[in-house]
Amino acid sequence: MADGIATAAHPAFRLLSFNIQAGLATHRYRDYVTGAWRYVLPTRERADNVESLATLMRDYDFVALQEADAGSVRTRRRNLVEWLAAEADFPYYGFAVTRDMGPLARVCLGFLSRVPVARFSHQALPGVRGRGMLEVDIEPESLGATTVVVTHMALGDGTRTRQLSYLATHLRGRRAVVVGDFNERHEGLQHNAALSFAGLRPLADPPLTFPSWNPRQSLDQVLVMPGLEVVDARAVPLALSDHLPLEARLVRSL
Repeated sequence: MADGIATAAHPAFRLLSFNIQAGLATHRYRDYVTGAWRYVLPTRERADNVESLATLMRDYDFVALQEADAGSVRTRRRNLVEWLAAEADFPYYGFAVTRDMGPLARVCLGFLSRVPVARFSHQALPGVRGRGMLEVDIEPESLGATTVVVTHMALGDGTRTRQLSYLATHLRGRRAVVVGDFNERHEGLQHNAALSFAGLRPLADPPLTFPSWNPRQSLDQVLVMPGLEVVDARAVPLALSDHLPLEARLVRSL
C-alpha cells in the first residue's frame, strides 16, 4: 500500500479482477475431474452462479474478467460478459475471444465499466495461442486518463517470462494498471527486470487467491505504473470459481 490522493469528491477507484472459470464454481481439486463435463455442456449451476457473480460485481467501478465465454454450447449461446453487464447494470462492457474452440467454447477476456470507455483493443501475447491482453482506455475523475490492461498469462515459465517482457515494453511510459491471472508467484513479478525497468509495480503483499477453497498462491495481481497507487487490496472470500476475486482500490499518487 502507498500514499495517494483520495477525497470525498474523488474517492478511490474500485476495481475487481476475477478469473470466473466460465461461470463455474469449484470447491475441491477432484471437481476438475468429476465435474469436467461442466466445461463443455450447459448446466443450471452456471446460471445460478452468474446471478451470484453479478451481485458481487455491482459494487465496483470496473471489473476485469478472465476465462469468460463469448457464447457457446456450454453457456447456451449466451455471452457471459454481456450477461453479467446486464445483470449487474454496467453501461459499458467489451470482450475479446482468445481461444475459439468452435461451438464447444469461446474463451475470452472481458471487462465491465461504469465510466465511459474511449477505446479498447486486444493483443495476443507471445507464445502459445490463447493468451492475450485487453487494453481499455478510461478517464475516471478519481484517476484521470488511464489504461486498464486485463490479462491472463501462460502456465509455462519460459513463455510467461516472454509475455511479461512484451507487456512491460508495450506499456513503458504510459499511465496504466494491469490486472489479471498472471499464473506467476509474487517473487517472480517482484524481481522481474523488465517490469521493474518499465516502472510496473506489483502489490507488495498480494492476497492469496488460488485455489478458492484453500488459498495458498497469489496468482492474481494488480500492477501499477507511476502516477497510480493501490491503497487497499484484498481477496473477496466468495468461492464462485477456482480463484477468489481480487479487489483493489486505486488513487492518483502524490
